[in-house]
Amino acid sequence: MDTVTRRKFLIASGVVGGTALAAGAGVYTIADILATADDPAAASAADRTLVLVTLYGGNDGLATVIPYADGAYHDARGEMAYEASKVLHLDAHTGLNPAMTGLKAAYDRKQLAIVRGVGYPKPDRSHFRSMDIWQTANPVQPGTTGWLGRWLDRAGRDPRTAISLEPVLPPILAGASCAGAAVPLGSVTVPKSITDADLRALGSSSSGEPALQARAAACFGDLASVDKLLTDALAEDDDNDGDHDTEPATGTGGAVSTLKAQLDLVATCVEAGVLTRVFSVSMGGFDFHAGEKTGQETQLKTVDTAVAGFLERMGRTENGRKVVVMVYSEFGRRVRANASDGTDHGTASNILIAGASVAGGRLIGDQPSLTDLDHGDLKFHTDFRDVYAAVLADVLGADPDPILDGWDGRLPGLLT
Repeated sequence: MDTVTRRKFLIASGVVGGTALAAGAGVYTIADILATADDPAAASAADRTLVLVTLYGGNDGLATVIPYADGAYHDARGEMAYEASKVLHLDAHTGLNPAMTGLKAAYDRKQLAIVRGVGYPKPDRSHFRSMDIWQTANPVQPGTTGWLGRWLDRAGRDPRTAISLEPVLPPILAGASCAGAAVPLGSVTVPKSITDADLRALGSSSSGEPALQARAAACFGDLASVDKLLTDALAEDDDNDGDHDTEPATGTGGAVSTLKAQLDLVATCVEAGVLTRVFSVSMGGFDFHAGEKTGQETQLKTVDTAVAGFLERMGRTENGRKVVVMVYSEFGRRVRANASDGTDHGTASNILIAGASVAGGRLIGDQPSLTDLDHGDLKFHTDFRDVYAAVLADVLGADPDPILDGWDGRLPGLLT
């Protein structure tokens, strides 16, 4: 019978890949992150924290931030359009989706700003290509490094300075000489032949074992405790509001890893005062080519509950009040609804920026025209690199110029 080695088990079970074991790429545990709370580099009172929320699938900006007073909106969307009485009014022309009550409250507290009409030249409607463009910050020729990875390169940072709570490290955190750390959440499925004793052995390092292999073992050993933390967080959420989160699981090995669970873990790290300056979390399921109205409301309610709850929790501590949240998607949707009561891939959309230090309670940039279109799509007027430049300068204290390849635009007055 073939001997089950730790290396074979970890690779076969999907905890880490062979490349990760060989090169140490992204092999970190939650314990590794929390251990940096004692790092002197984590103690700077001036440091802010960025939490990046990626909505995969192309979130419909016109059904999120709604130009309810524009007749062209109702003409284009038909039965998918929201009546003025249903929308959460931001002003006499614009409102939030009815599902976004928590973020509306944040807007009213002046802790949420909405940047409208964000995009890039010659937009691409492919999910993968467009997300590559957003994450590398290069609309012409997406490269192999992400804009936050290049920030890591210049800062010469420990990989734990930027972490992703996703199954794999997203391109946005990959630099040329540095990279962030992937900290996958949840449990793994093991063969029935593996005993409890085997599991304990696999989660423990051995004398004389290579350092990277020992770290891989620590990753496995940490999975059970992380899975319990996530399960407890979800159970507490159900107990408090009676709602059952319908968000699809995004973790590894069939584990539940909802946006709320990811943000709960981020909150724990922030409150502990860890070294990490950038957290990347995500949620999928926004590609509504049919039956959009009800489906997207459900998705936006999940986002609203998770992000608004996170903002409220962050407002209770000094570390939390230095957190800035940025919510974006790879593109918006077409202006006109399709025949299946959905929308197809579009272009410009909104970015939400929130936090106690954000100059909020305002709409930044005009709503793009719903009649002067580019082949049926909105014309952008704010380049996403303007937003990135403001985040780099105001939140991360970095010079945007070398990171964004000389880009000279910048969104003014992001923070108070």
